[in-house]
Amino acid sequence: MVARVKIVTDSTADIPLELVKKYNISVIPLKVVMGNETFQDGVNLSPESFYKKLEEADDLPSTSQPTPYEFETVYRRIAEQNEDNFTTILSIHLSSELSGTVQSATLAAEEVNDQINVEVIDSKRASYAIGIVVVEIAKLAQEGASLSECKAKLELLLKHTNVYFLVDTLEYLQKNGRIGKASALIGSLLKMKPVLSLTEDGQVYAYHKARGRKKALAVIQEALKNQYRNQPVHIGVSHAESKESGEELLQMAEEVLNTQSTAMSKIGAVIGAHTGRGTVAISVTPAD
Repeated sequence: MVARVKIVTDSTADIPLELVKKYNISVIPLKVVMGNETFQDGVNLSPESFYKKLEEADDLPSTSQPTPYEFETVYRRIAEQNEDNFTTILSIHLSSELSGTVQSATLAAEEVNDQINVEVIDSKRASYAIGIVVVEIAKLAQEGASLSECKAKLELLLKHTNVYFLVDTLEYLQKNGRIGKASALIGSLLKMKPVLSLTEDGQVYAYHKARGRKKALAVIQEALKNQYRNQPVHIGVSHAESKESGEELLQMAEEVLNTQSTAMSKIGAVIGAHTGRGTVAISVTPAD
């Protein structure tokens, strides 16, 4: 089946490489600056290398979105390679509350709009909460779905996709200014393990303040159970050098959910720069 819609996302979606290849997803890297070196997330800086460098770094890394030109280059390449086989590029990206990536993509789309139809979507999500949705839309596109079909499914999934995550420390979110509505937690969580999530508009907030990791996991399990009941779902767990915690979180979720598929991904350098080593997250999206 020839795909009429081509899918573009960015490296913060943290999609496992095998799924990127399987579903022909184009991934544009964000950048990470460590000291006087600039890296492309997932291109010349793997998650493993990043967390090692992070341990040795004197200063926190900074990040930046791709330029409009970088987006434009990818859009034009897709059009050239698929001249007779597609109608639209669907470009799905990191929450605009956390990054200027959507803005860069939008400027690029305007630059090429006389030749290429590009629709830019603000996912209002981060990490595999983007990736789990992008994979489902890429599957649909690969099956030959139209733009309207892909957009309808995308809107549905984004509305009903939930993410919960735990961090070892709020230091990175605080110092990088990405803590949003969770800022009130600072200074009051010495013995607490906050369960964090994202608001509808894509800001980080404290879903629940649990006393200890075990209770935090129980809070997540109960939230997912209430939200999805017996509904078929896909589960994605992402982690920052904390695979065992990720596996525990996945097992806990599978105990209460009607799971159709699971994926385990590594949190890349850009998201990791804002959350730190030890972060673990679970994203759940409907499967029907």
